Parts: sequence; structure tokens; C-alpha cells
Amino acid sequence: EVQLVESGGGLMQPGESLRLSCAASGFTFSNFAMSWVRQGPGKGLEWVAGIASRGATYYADSVKGRFTISRDNAKNTLFFEMTNLESEDSALYSCAAGRFYGLGNYAYRGQGTQVTVSS
Repeated sequence: EVQLVESGGGLMQPGESLRLSCAASGFTFSNFAMSWVRQGPGKGLEWVAGIASRGATYYADSVKGRFTISRDNAKNTLFFEMTNLESEDSALYSCAAGRFYGLGNYAYRGQGTQVTVSS
């Protein structure tokens, strides 16, 4: 059974940092490009960052310079380091397999972890 399980979300204040994790199982994680996508309250799904199977990274302009995507293929885990959080970053963050850039038909997608940024 394929699983993508996100963790690490929480209630944060503006300017703080947070690290999200996505534990993958049931498929060959190292062979797949991965992305983080998010959906804020009342907003559509937004692609925010992606990483190719060999590690090349890509970011949406809204998070470039503040967030870092990485992966540990030995541990089948995807990470998302989020710094200098802003209220606009409040969203349900999900990891998705199969693409490293933009929205599209992901092979798999997790249920998400909630990040709320509020003072």
C-alpha cells in the first residue's frame, strides 16, 4: 500500500521556522520526483517546491529564498525547511510524488499537515 504521511505542522508566529517531513512507503521513493503543494483557506491548490530524483530543486517565487526542499532517499523521507514564515504561508501542506515542477497529475499525494502562521 502506497503511503505518504506528512508531519511537523503547527501554529507558528510570523518570522518563525518550521520543518515538515513526509514519510513515503509502498513505492520506490528514490525513483520519483517529489513536490510540496499547499492549499490555503479559500484558495486553490498551489505548487510551492519540487525536487528531482537526483536532487535538483525548484521553487515558486512566493517561497524562494525562505523555504528549502530536500530528500533522504535512504530513509524514504522528504523534508521542507520553512523559515521567516508569513501569514500568507498558512495552509494545508501536502507532499506529492511524480512531478518536480508545477501542478499536475501526481502519482501519489498525502493527506497533509496544517501550518498556521498567526500573531
